[in-house]
Order: sequence, then structure tokens, then C-alpha cells
Amino acid sequence: MFKNIAKITTGTLTAVTLLGSAMFMASDASAEKVLRFSHTDNPGGSRQAAAEVFAEKVAEYTEGRYKVRVYPAGQIANDPKAIEQLQLGGVDFTVSATGSYATHMPSLNLTAMPFLVDTYEQGWDFYDNSAWLQGEFSKLPAKGFRVLSTWEAGFRSFTTSDPLTSPKDAVGKKMRVYPNDMIRWTMEAIGFQTVVMPITDVYLSIQQGVVNGQENPVDTIKSLRFYEVAPNVTLTRHVYSPLPLTISEQTWQSFSAEDQAAVMKAAKESSDFSRKLVRDSVNGQIDEMKAAGASVSVPVIGPFRDSVQSVYEKAKGIYGDEVEKVLADAAAIREKLPAK
Repeated sequence: MFKNIAKITTGTLTAVTLLGSAMFMASDASAEKVLRFSHTDNPGGSRQAAAEVFAEKVAEYTEGRYKVRVYPAGQIANDPKAIEQLQLGGVDFTVSATGSYATHMPSLNLTAMPFLVDTYEQGWDFYDNSAWLQGEFSKLPAKGFRVLSTWEAGFRSFTTSDPLTSPKDAVGKKMRVYPNDMIRWTMEAIGFQTVVMPITDVYLSIQQGVVNGQENPVDTIKSLRFYEVAPNVTLTRHVYSPLPLTISEQTWQSFSAEDQAAVMKAAKESSDFSRKLVRDSVNGQIDEMKAAGASVSVPVIGPFRDSVQSVYEKAKGIYGDEVEKVLADAAAIREKLPAK
């Protein structure tokens, strides 16, 4: 009797073990790997919208092998820390202004030289086709991350607590900047005192009078509601400031060639989506800010352009001939695609 019980028990355990193994293998075969995407835009902003498109396309084009989980509003890290996390493999993707990456590739500061391009189309051509910029991007994998595509944010403009009609109004005022030499030099050339701080601290700092304003593209100004605490929006469009989408090099190297191609395709399509969304949304965002009580103005740009001439010379003193390469590429693109 006991022998029969033992046989039954052994047979049952074997069947359970085999069934469990089969279930595990089936689960493992269909399991998706979760990739983390950190950014600092609010959930309602264009970066989040593009991130959702990117995540959807990655899942589609990898046939469910990968799932991108998006963490907006600096939940994981601010922009500089997110880039550090890329290098360490702590996050898989981030998207930030080109100048944010300059801590690791100083020459990228040059993309933030003032008034390089005048239109979105010129900016897109510069980021997609500038021989100089593509050459700099090709060096980034050695730093621990690589550029997949470029998303749109637009042209940087000001929001200030007091009106800003000319550089004279900047004298004695404190302007928040992110850690980028070119932006800092430009602000100081205009007349501001500069204060470096993460974007996640800016709203409260303006509200408390720590700084008198900040500068960002309209999309960011609207998304992060800076116009509520600094209601004077001055559309200088002084720097074209798109957002390279980057991936951890560790993550990239872990992909098969097939999955690398799938992620690149998703990145390109999310870039197309982002560019169209931001370009087509700007006028509506300006109208919404006006309706909310913001004062929006377009100043005479000549005095602002004149005030920043020293920035080019300062850049040449540090980056030498690289400055001329950037200016030459930008000039060729402006000639090819003149502003209408």
C-alpha cells in the first residue's frame, strides 16, 4: 500500500514539476523587458506625449520584447542626474536640451550659441545634417550614451517678473540658468546676473524672489506654468533648443541588431511626432497663457542680437576653429532654407 502511495506521490510531483517548468518556459518566452525613461517635463507636456509615442512604437516594433516605462516630472532625476544615470545604466532613456549633455561633451555648448537659426525647418536641418554636429554626436557612445533622434522644444524665450523690453531691463536682475556655459554667457552679455539651478526648483524660486525669471521654449514655459509666477513672456527666440533623445550605451549594446533597428525606427517616428506637435502648438500655447493673464510681447530683437556679440568671441577663445565650423554650417542652412 505504502509503495502505491509513494508511486502516486512521485508521479504527481513529477507531473507538477513538468507542468511548472512548462509554465515557466512559456512565461519566460513571452516576458517583456522593462526599460526606464526619465524626463523632467510635466505629464501634460509635449515630451511626455512624444515619450508615450516612443514607448508604443518600441513595444510594437520589438513585438513586445521590450516595454518602455516613462517617468515624467523628474520622478527619477533632474536632467543632469538622468544623464549620469544613463552612463551608469540606472535609466535606459532620457531626453534633454543639447546643452545638458555638454557636461560630458563640452563642444556641444556651441549648439546653444545665440541666434544660430531662425526657423524650425532650419533647426531640423542643422540637427539632422550638420557635419560638425553629427561628428560630435558620434563621439557620445564613448561617454556612455548615444543620440537616437532629436525631439522638438522650440526657441528659448524669457519669462520675467518685470517687463523685459530691452537688455537695459536685465541689469541687476537674476536669471535662472541650467549648467551650460553658453547660456550663462548669453544671459550675462544681455545684462542678467545668473543663478544655476535645476528646472524642478525654478517655479518656487521665482515665487520666492530667489530669481527674477527664467528662459525656456514656449512649450516648456507653458507645461511647467512659469508664466504664473513670472507673467511677462518676452519672445526673443534667442537660442534654438531641441531635445536629443538618448539611450544608455549599456542598454544599446544589450540589444540584438534587430532590436536596435526597431528602437531607431521608434525614435525617428517619435521625433517626427514631436517636431510637428511643438511647431503646431506654439500659437495656441501663447493664446492660452494670455487668457490666463500673462503679458506676451515680441521685443525689437536688434538690441538683443547686438548685446550677445561678445559670446561668439568668448566661444572662439575656448573652442577655437570649432566655432567657425558651427557658424558655417548654420549659415549654409539659413541660405538653403531662408526664413519666409
